[in-house]
Amino acid sequence: MSLPVHKFAVPFRDRCAIAVSLLTLAASCSIAPAPQVEAPQSSPAATTADAISIDGSSTVYPLTDEVVKEFQFEREDEPEITVEFSGTSGGFRKFCAEETDINNASRPITAEEMAACRSAGVEYIELPVAYDALTIAVHRDNTWAESLTVEELKRIWEPAAQGEITRWNQVRPEFPDRPLNLYGAGQDSGTFDYFTEAIVGESGASRTDYTDSEDDTELVQGVSNDPDALGYFGLAYYEENQRALRSVAIDSGSGAVAPSTEAVIAAEYQPLARPLFIYVNAEALENKPGLRSFVDYYLANAQF
Repeated sequence: MSLPVHKFAVPFRDRCAIAVSLLTLAASCSIAPAPQVEAPQSSPAATTADAISIDGSSTVYPLTDEVVKEFQFEREDEPEITVEFSGTSGGFRKFCAEETDINNASRPITAEEMAACRSAGVEYIELPVAYDALTIAVHRDNTWAESLTVEELKRIWEPAAQGEITRWNQVRPEFPDRPLNLYGAGQDSGTFDYFTEAIVGESGASRTDYTDSEDDTELVQGVSNDPDALGYFGLAYYEENQRALRSVAIDSGSGAVAPSTEAVIAAEYQPLARPLFIYVNAEALENKPGLRSFVDYYLANAQF
């Protein structure tokens, strides 16, 4: 049974062919290789020790959660799987402390996180699973901000803007003289790291006088209830709330482009198209037959 198309996810075909087996993919995409073990012939009875724990990115969460639901529906004898989100960075802290088996990530693992995993003896496999179009959104009643340039976004979000760029007409003179209320990812979110690097030019460099959260749903609620808002989050969250929101097209120098799967595939939505990953604990993969079965299922069914 194939999973339904996720509006935010475009297959990461250019990085790895995810239609291959887990071990083949691990050989071509892993940072720390998985142990080469024989796949089990049958699934043992599920126990508490077999339970699978997943945390990390709220952007990758909807995709992983849907895979889990379909996997459990089809294979009732498989172990319990819990899926939570605390942001990519928060998830990596748990993952490198061996508190989880899989970390959802909306950015690649950092050098500091690699060192933390190495120090704890945690080997892992990096599996790219999709692309996302990071979306700039405004309230549905916002009729003026149809597009923004990358430079305008930088002027809004860079640290120097704190307490200075507070009204829409400071972004562009023809915009109305109204408050500019910002909503964005919290610092434990991979979205925060990616957005600041892509727009401001330095990962983690951002003004701090905005409403922040690692939960994209909270950001959506904030923007949808505030006619003067501007926020950013994953495309899935925008497309699920289009009645209350409107996306802003981004001009990186070649004309304004609206976020969409088609624009990502055509490499036109720049610089806010980004890869999404899952990181799998290699030791758990060896010792938990259900985890191997789940990851194989994920790679085979999350594509379309």
